[in-house]
Amino acid sequence: MTTEKKKGSSVERVLHIIELVANSQIPLSIADLAQALDIPLSSAHRLVGQLESTGFLQFDIQGRIICGQRTHSFAMNLWQTGHYKAERLSVLQKLSDQIDETVGIAIMQDLEVVYVDRVLSNWPLQIYLPAGTHVPIWASASGKLLLAQLPDNECHRIINRMTIHALTKSTLVDKPILLDKIDSIRHSQVGTDNEEFIPGMVACAVPIPNGDNPVFATVFTHGPTIRKSLDELLSYVPQMQEAALALQQIFQRQGM
Repeated sequence: MTTEKKKGSSVERVLHIIELVANSQIPLSIADLAQALDIPLSSAHRLVGQLESTGFLQFDIQGRIICGQRTHSFAMNLWQTGHYKAERLSVLQKLSDQIDETVGIAIMQDLEVVYVDRVLSNWPLQIYLPAGTHVPIWASASGKLLLAQLPDNECHRIINRMTIHALTKSTLVDKPILLDKIDSIRHSQVGTDNEEFIPGMVACAVPIPNGDNPVFATVFTHGPTIRKSLDELLSYVPQMQEAALALQQIFQRQGM
């Protein structure tokens, strides 16, 4: 009986560590975790070491703890197979019918944007970017929008340390110009991609509200320029914002 209790306590501590790291807005130290869990520093070192060796946690360049690839994969699998996926897709389907273009939900992971849900338009000509696609944050509507949610000084540090390369002739590779664009998006709360990621494709994105917490997801739409211009896509921002509010309610029921 005593052995089972200790084993259960250890499992609970491991899950609590992953929860603390996943919920923290900044990377944590082992001392932070030891204090939060009220356990000896040596125990925190041991548990974090186990989670690092199994890929659930990793250390950043400053030696602080962030979620590892297995935690990201676990969260993504939960998102894709969860009870609320059909409800999210119904909201996106309605929006896609209104815009008559492909729409989806995107989140930021490390220095990329990940498309986590997507509903295709009915046009025979499609730009194939399925759910799970990773897109550079500097060249996408959702990426620039999510960068704009960060504090200004943090956003500047990220951009100034990043290696940015051109994906098209329209990609914003001049960092001061890119930062000015992100600052403009911070005020408008509408991200845009004017053929910066793929030639002949335009896109826009709006944030999904997250109450008093930082925005972590966007609603986006994209399409080929032979069908719609960027200005035409932007005319659907009110419908996108309405969909974002509906998705916010779903996320709240999901406990996100």
